Amino acid sequence: QVQLVESGGGLVQAGGSLRLACAASGRTFSTYTMGWFRQAPGKEREFVGTITSGSTTYYADSVKGRFTISRDNAKNTVYLQMNSLNIDDTAAYYCAAAYSSRMYYTIAAYDYWGQGTQVTVSS
Repeated sequence: QVQLVESGGGLVQAGGSLRLACAASGRTFSTYTMGWFRQAPGKEREFVGTITSGSTTYYADSVKGRFTISRDNAKNTVYLQMNSLNIDDTAAYYCAAAYSSRMYYTIAAYDYWGQGTQVTVSS
């Protein structure tokens, strides 16, 4: 069982930056693929990016070049650095853990989810 707790959300102006963190419980954090998803009001949850156990990263086209995912296995934490934020980035952001990196861009690939943290970008 893995418990995930996100933090770092908040209100930011367009063009600004935020860094989200996701702290995980358990002693096998380094073996998980860690993903970030987001869900805006009235929309489906969508893939943002992921980092594999080998620290390979993949991103959605909408955030590529602006968002960066990293992990610190010693701290059981994964980060989402978000730069050049725009209004379309407003959403609840969720981290998730998967045993496998297969189909990393799908919700079904992930076994554990955090409760989410809200990011609101103002104009």
